[in-house]
Amino acid sequence: MSSYPIGINTLLALFLTFGSRTQVVAQHAPSAASVQQNLSPQQVFHQGEEALRRNDLDSAERSFRRVLALNPNVAGAYANLGVIYMRRKEWASALKTLQKAETLAPTIAGIRLNIGLLYYRQNDFRAAIPPFKSVVDDVPDSLQARYLLGLCYFYTEQYADAVSTLMPLWTQESDNLNYLYVVSIAASKSGQPQLEERAANRLVETGQNSAEFHLLMGKAHINREEYDEAIQELLVANQSDPKLPFVHFNLGLAYLKKQNLDEAKIEFAKDAAIEPDLADNYDELGLVYYLQQQNDDAERNFRKALQLNPKLTSAHYELARILQGKEKYPEALREIDEALKLDPNGASIHYVRGRILLQMGREQEARTEMETSRRISDEANGKQQRDLENGRVPTPEVMAEPR
Repeated sequence: MSSYPIGINTLLALFLTFGSRTQVVAQHAPSAASVQQNLSPQQVFHQGEEALRRNDLDSAERSFRRVLALNPNVAGAYANLGVIYMRRKEWASALKTLQKAETLAPTIAGIRLNIGLLYYRQNDFRAAIPPFKSVVDDVPDSLQARYLLGLCYFYTEQYADAVSTLMPLWTQESDNLNYLYVVSIAASKSGQPQLEERAANRLVETGQNSAEFHLLMGKAHINREEYDEAIQELLVANQSDPKLPFVHFNLGLAYLKKQNLDEAKIEFAKDAAIEPDLADNYDELGLVYYLQQQNDDAERNFRKALQLNPKLTSAHYELARILQGKEKYPEALREIDEALKLDPNGASIHYVRGRILLQMGREQEARTEMETSRRISDEANGKQQRDLENGRVPTPEVMAEPR
């Protein structure tokens, strides 16, 4: 779904301050531009919106910049500039302009929705939660904000919150296979077996024999560590639609869990051909190459994954291990520090950081990291370490925004 443009009618009150100032500007404007200069701020804003609808981003940017030159306090112009920068994936500029818009118009939910979308599209699900939640609090029937908030809770493993957020959408979304899958898994993880069964039964009823249904069934088997059954379901999906996104990705996951590394590598490469911008494919390819002790190929794929998604904790972690093995300790430390920023409670991250520090001669810091790793491992029964070291089950196939 495209980002949410802020309409001129929503912010009409902000334009009432333009009047006399616009006339002064027009009086001193160069005659060669008199026709354009005589346009009212509302007309210029409207031109920008029309250009934005055509996806003519350069023209739209010029119009909204001109509005701000006349009055730097028009929230709608900043908001739509944020939309333009989001479409260009210029995330820092988008965040700056959207935050300015929010400061000027804190009650406009669409601005906060776009801030949430900005974080969501960068896979920063934890940062997306507060803006999405604020929209849901203000506009409880906002399907888009509620759906994406539920997915953010799901991706950050806050499963009970995911269920409570998503269930009010059952009437609208119970024909959506991705929605049903997420509710089923979140219900299972949060100890709600009756809801899990309800969502799973509805998934079977709605999905019938479609390729998408077999894809999700295959993924459900992967989550239950039933890898042979997963492969059977995914092969049926592939037979029905060989170009369906994520089929080959999940086949790769299933083969990887069975330690069939050559087949896993083939499947991840196939999915990368279908979805060249999916960072998870390169992350998993990097892991396969690492397990095959082909470290140069592993490093290349992890760097590609991080180019596409700089917030991929596992890629930073694995890249740090490779650089450590190559005795490139300062580079390894930088990568493991990035992983630690993203997952401060990762036992394996603290352990690897301790090993790197020890090899750099920083013994006291190394001992502190090792102790932190042991403490977290004891508290979580080792869960964090296993998750990063080949226990990962990424779920990119349900990330699609609601239509």
